[in-house]
Amino acid sequence: MIPPIRIQDIADILIMTFLLYQMYSWFRGTRAIQVLLGLGIVTLIYFATRFLDLYMTSWVLQELGTVLIILIIVVFQAEIRQALYRFSLMRHILLDSRQDTQHSQFQEIAETLFRMAANKTGALIVFQGNESLQDLMTNGVVLDCEISPQMLESIFYNGAPFHDGAALINNGRIEKAACHLPLSVSADVPQHLGTRHRAALGLSERSDAVIVAISEERGEVSLVTAGALRRVNTPTELIMALDELLRSEVECPRVTLRRRIFSNLFPKIALLLGVCVFWGLITVRQGQITTVSAPVRLHGVPDGIVLLRTLPEEVTVQVKAMSSLAPAPSKLDLTAEIDASRITEGVTPIRVNHADISAPSGMTIMSVSPSSIRVSAEKKLRKRVPVKVALKGRLSSAQSSLRVTCEPDSVYIEGAASQVSQIAAVATEDIDAAQLKRGKEYLKNLRVPEKQVTVLHEAPVTIRLLGRNSR
Repeated sequence: MIPPIRIQDIADILIMTFLLYQMYSWFRGTRAIQVLLGLGIVTLIYFATRFLDLYMTSWVLQELGTVLIILIIVVFQAEIRQALYRFSLMRHILLDSRQDTQHSQFQEIAETLFRMAANKTGALIVFQGNESLQDLMTNGVVLDCEISPQMLESIFYNGAPFHDGAALINNGRIEKAACHLPLSVSADVPQHLGTRHRAALGLSERSDAVIVAISEERGEVSLVTAGALRRVNTPTELIMALDELLRSEVECPRVTLRRRIFSNLFPKIALLLGVCVFWGLITVRQGQITTVSAPVRLHGVPDGIVLLRTLPEEVTVQVKAMSSLAPAPSKLDLTAEIDASRITEGVTPIRVNHADISAPSGMTIMSVSPSSIRVSAEKKLRKRVPVKVALKGRLSSAQSSLRVTCEPDSVYIEGAASQVSQIAAVATEDIDAAQLKRGKEYLKNLRVPEKQVTVLHEAPVTIRLLGRNSR
């Protein structure tokens, strides 16, 4: 049963719908939108299979979804990067309401650029839009001068210091020259385009700037906006394009809130319904309480202390599911990880807190019973004891004059003082005495004498049958 809808739930749905619509707007018209729609359908099928307890299908879709997300990030990294950079525009809208007006002399600029193209002079000119380009255009030289044909031709004159960089035009002035732009990494860029055009595409993918690029080899003028490049054939065409792209951004009428809400209504409603369905799926198990057992594990035990026993060895935990994304009760694997750094010799009570149990995503700890445990501990003792060969049977009469030796003949043991003090020797694994041959070596492991005692020798010992006077 779906719980009553709270104000927080409505806000949650509206925020998620807004974010998904922004993603739809940014990716619309690209290859990524089709993949995102397909991924959304696969997600709905996955939740349906989980709801119907189709374990194999839901497991396959879950594993496939992890791989698909990685593939999408790798294949569509250019589109994703472009969408993330658009957040900077939202930042400027919220924090900076100032509208900069472009007063560039489009007539003179267009005629100068086509004259440079006729002379095969390469150039790269950036017209700043509403977004700041401070973080995208690097290593520029500040000029802050008026726009004039002589200045543009001087900047991009072949052999001039600023020839290979980009010039930034902002507020009707040449603000910088010799700027470096980020290169496009899109696989769709034609191979015949050089670094200048790839840089223009890279900046347009990350901002709302308008870039004009002149090919030094072909003498062509290209206009680059929003990751798209088109050739411009005449100065008049360039003037009209710049006037439309730059002046319209400043002089466009203010869009009312009502128009913003009700424009492009079909995808908004579809996304809202999709978010509501998704919200219902992930909250269908909200409020379900499950009781599970969690074993107690102690960590941080002081070096000089040995743990003997813990009572109880497991606690009962009540967990509350906050959504259907939480694992099923049969799949819960909880453990009480308790800090034992303050344990001393004897019996120490330790309180079990909710923070000691790590609940899976989508679940919260409600109660733990019992609320405390009792830990018995002793002082740690280490001592050296001889190694005793555990013979099975007796040596033959021909070998009665020989003796059985082992190497090493003694080892260190460590553990609870009450147990270590009572151990006189450590025995090897059984070895058949009748099979022993003189001069031959046999490897056997050592037996652990007590549960709380550790033998500080991990390698097997070497057993030999030697003469009485042999070493």
